[in-house]
Formats: sequence, structure tokens, C-alpha cells
Amino acid sequence: MINAAPIGDAPKPDRKFALAWASFAVSIAAFGLKYAAWVNTGSVALKADALETIINVVAAAAALWAIRVAERPADDNHTYGHYKAEYLSAIVESALVLVTAYAIGKTAVEGFLRPHPETAPWIGVGLNGVATLLNFAWGLTLLRKGRAERSPALIAGGHHVISDVWTGCGLIAGLSLIPLTGWVWLDPALAALVALNVLRVGWEMLRQSVSGLMDEAPDSATLTKLREVIAETATGALEAHDIRIRTVGAITFIEFHLVVPGSMTVGVVHEICDRIEAGLRRAIGRALINIHVEPETKAKHTGILVTSPPVV
Repeated sequence: MINAAPIGDAPKPDRKFALAWASFAVSIAAFGLKYAAWVNTGSVALKADALETIINVVAAAAALWAIRVAERPADDNHTYGHYKAEYLSAIVESALVLVTAYAIGKTAVEGFLRPHPETAPWIGVGLNGVATLLNFAWGLTLLRKGRAERSPALIAGGHHVISDVWTGCGLIAGLSLIPLTGWVWLDPALAALVALNVLRVGWEMLRQSVSGLMDEAPDSATLTKLREVIAETATGALEAHDIRIRTVGAITFIEFHLVVPGSMTVGVVHEICDRIEAGLRRAIGRALINIHVEPETKAKHTGILVTSPPVV
């Protein structure tokens, strides 16, 4: 028997859309501040930072599209839903990060070859500081809400925004030294550091997105927790084996074989499956669970052994 469990109560997509729209607005505001900082100073480092912030604007727009697509219900062409659309958004953002890193690196080289002093450096530092504080507050919000909604697009955006914060802090500290020391070379050097940081973040985002698209299993702690839930809620069954678990955005797919006594009625088996499904959803939230029920002759004596006495 195959027990195909429903997905369960879905979180309201309006919350994710609101966060994505807010992220788009914040990214535009931060870009405006950083652009103004660059225009007022002519700093190569601040130009690099403004270029990097363009990614946030494009990524926020991509997240809006991805979240809307991911929330579409399953259809004849996508029977498992559209959840992986959010990983596509994160991959697009990763690709943009790499392109931007190249542009920033090129700007840094030009700054080394043709160094020039900044104009109105403290105005640039102040504007960049405001943008950094804005990004810090929003980045933390995106990470917290993205994890709560289990949204790869929002989490990727949060990590990117936070990385921008550390870049901004480094730029503020470095640019503050230039008018005090006269080290003009520090400006392109900071731009080069921005490029390296962008490359690091882009690589990590790409790695995580590809893992999601390749159906990488959850971490060991999550797997252990789910196995414990099955063992605790499968009272009446004999064992559970061939367990497969993968997480795609906000939903977890779980499949396994459940061995029960051959004399057990269909009604009792159905109650056991319902109990397991309810326990798994309490533990992890949204899930699509497939349980293949087998008689005791199919036992492998591996996987999860249920030691409690059978219920008949």
C-alpha cells in the first residue's frame, strides 16, 4: 500500500511577498545612498561598493519572481510543485555576484594605475555608514524571517546583505584613514578587498543553491530527529527501512517502507500511518510523506526497528 500524505497547512505566501517587496525597496534605498557617496567622493572603493549593491536590487527582483512561482500549486506538468524556483533565484544571484566581482576587480586595477585623492571623504563615509546600518537591520530581518518561512531566496538575500554590511564596515574604517594618513593607494586596495569578499559570498551561495537543486539530504541532526519521530510514532509496526528525505525550500519530502504484521487490518495500518505523519509534521512543518506498507516477510532488520508490542 502506498500512503500519499497531503502537504499540510501552507504558510501564507503574503508574508514572503511582503518581505520580498520590502527587500527590493531597501536595496534601492541602500544603492541610492552608496551611489551618492561615490559621486561626492570619486572613491574607487565606494564605486565598487555601489556596483556590489546593484546585485541586491536585481536579486530582490529575482526573489519576488521566484517566491511567486514557488507558491504555485502542483499541476500536471509539475506534480511535485514549483518549490525549486527559489533555488533558481539564488543561482541567478550567485552568477551576478561573480560578474560584479570581475567589474569591481577591474575598477580596483584602474585605481592602482591612476590613483587620485578623494573629494569630501567624510560625506562619503557618512552616507555609506547610513547605508550600512540600513543593510544590517534588514539583513538580520531577512535571515530570521527566511529561516522561519524556510525560503532559500530570502535566506540567500539575507546572507548577501549581511556580507555587504561587513564590506561597508571595512570601507568606513579604511576610507576614514585616507584623509588622516594621505595613503591614496588604500582606496583601490579596499576596492580589491570588496571584490574578493563578493567572490567568497557568491561561491557559498552557488554551492548551497546547487545542493538544493541536487536534492541533498538534510543535516545529520535533522535526519536523527526525523528517525526518532518515526520510531516513537510507529507503535504497532515492526520496522521502517529505505528511508529517503530531501528538503526543497519550504517543504520536506519523506519516503520510507513500513513493515507491519501480516495479520494487521488495513484500518489499523492507516491509523499508524496517520500518527507517523502527524508526528513528522509537528517536528518539521510542511511535508509530503509517502509510506509504502509491507508485510513482515519483507523485513530487512535494518533502518528503524520498532520495539513496542504490536497493536491489533
